[in-house]
Amino acid sequence: MTDKNFPDPEKIFPLPNFNALTYIKPTITRANIIAGDFSYYAGRDFESRVTHHYEFIGDKLIIGKFCQIGAGVEFVMNGANHQMNCATTFPFYIFGGWNQNPPAMSDLPLKGDTVIGNDVWIGQNVTILPGVNVGDGVIIGLNSTVTHDIPPYTIAAGNPARVIRKRFDDELTGLLLTLRWWDKNTDEIQRLIPIITCSDLENVKRKLKIYLAADCLSQ
Repeated sequence: MTDKNFPDPEKIFPLPNFNALTYIKPTITRANIIAGDFSYYAGRDFESRVTHHYEFIGDKLIIGKFCQIGAGVEFVMNGANHQMNCATTFPFYIFGGWNQNPPAMSDLPLKGDTVIGNDVWIGQNVTILPGVNVGDGVIIGLNSTVTHDIPPYTIAAGNPARVIRKRFDDELTGLLLTLRWWDKNTDEIQRLIPIITCSDLENVKRKLKIYLAADCLSQ
């Protein structure tokens, strides 16, 4: 039987009496923004933090599960780009009174979808530029500007953001990427919490190997 405190990813305000933090998924109204269960924003009106996002361009912002997005984070989408393969970058076509046809989509420096992995922690006031792919388990330091892809389970910071170090050794990173705990059902995640929140990383590796071996045998 499910109790009243069972985690609910469809709640907009997951913390009682605290409306300054919201789950993103149930607030989304745009078809070109996709957010996974339990990812939250430290603020309200998450969609206002996704700028220059125009349907005619067709790019998507895709956010995984269990992401933690700080206040003031901005996702700059492809609509912010100007034509750069000609003598001027000024967009005459969007202002009245000028005789210029809109450029072809092929003439705009479009970067594709912006994809944020699962269990990503983005510090406050980070800016993420179009077409960036941020891997699972990444941490991005506050006030950073992300201009390039960031590999899984690394820490990045700066303007432009650079990888400072790996979070874990390659063995543990591989185990976590195999585990993909965020894709488990809620009951299974509950059972995994003591492992994935443990700071004894050697113990974590040992237990994950046992868990993954048992999971493989049960399939």
